[in-house]
Amino acid sequence: MLPEQVVENLKQTARDASANSYSPYSNFPVGAAVLAESGRIYSGTNVENASYGLTICAERAAVAAAVSAGERSIAAIAIYTPTEEPSVPCGACLAVISEFADGIPILLFTEDKQRWYSLNQLLPERFKLKPKET
Repeated sequence: MLPEQVVENLKQTARDASANSYSPYSNFPVGAAVLAESGRIYSGTNVENASYGLTICAERAAVAAAVSAGERSIAAIAIYTPTEEPSVPCGACLAVISEFADGIPILLFTEDKQRWYSLNQLLPERFKLKPKET
């Protein structure tokens, strides 16, 4: 398991990111914090669009921020929603997370509740394609 201070940093980063959510259509702000193998933490929030298919989820935004900074491996992710129960990421987000991680811990949390899952629990049978060697 992760050290408590790392977990608290992930939670605070995800909460802070959710405050920047652009979610005028769903009113469902989400914040995500990715812990890269390097130890750095990257955040993301959901950015909605009037054409719902163009909406960017918080989890994918956080992964994209990590990758944009040169990271290629994720050690953990925390996802915050201001809801009664923690919310599970959508399938697209789980697929993107799985591109850069395998079996990592995923913390889903609200102000009052938190639940730990592994990527394997949330996405047990996922598509894998070995990238071509360059």
